[in-house]
This record gives sequence, C-alpha cells and structure tokens, in this order.
Amino acid sequence: MTTSHQTLHATKVWVVGRTVYVALNDGREVGFPADRFKRLRDASDDALRVVELRAAGTALRWDALDEDLTVRGILEGRFQLPWTSAA
Repeated sequence: MTTSHQTLHATKVWVVGRTVYVALNDGREVGFPADRFKRLRDASDDALRVVELRAAGTALRWDALDEDLTVRGILEGRFQLPWTSAA
C-alpha cells in the first residue's frame, strides 16, 4: 500500500530496550534507536518508556522529557545525532 507522508500517522508507540517503535496506519512498523535524539539518549529506561501519541497520531510525546517527535520526521530520517554502533 502506498501512502504519502502527509496522510501517515501512528496507531501505536512502544519502547523495547533503547529502541522506539511506531506502528503506522498503513501496516508498517518502524523502529529507531533512542540514542539518535539528545533528550532520549540521556533519559533513563523508565522515562523513555513513558511515551504517548499526540496530534492524531502524527507526533510522539515524552512529557517528563519535554520531547516531541513527528512521525513524518522519523520516516524522513531527520535525527539529531548520527548513527553509532557498538564496536
């Protein structure tokens, strides 16, 4: 199914370990390392897990961290920090 970024929205968000996952209304599930964003990188595991969908599923919100991410930005790869892998 082809869906434009403008009509995509998240139907669910969850965290496993240090990875944030988003289920999209087109059936896809995407995940990204929390370490790609400064506030998420510095958050405790407990604080990272307290995330909710906002703005009709177009945004992710961490109230305790004062952090908001858009689904569109995630899908377009607009991350604050570069990918680093453990050697």
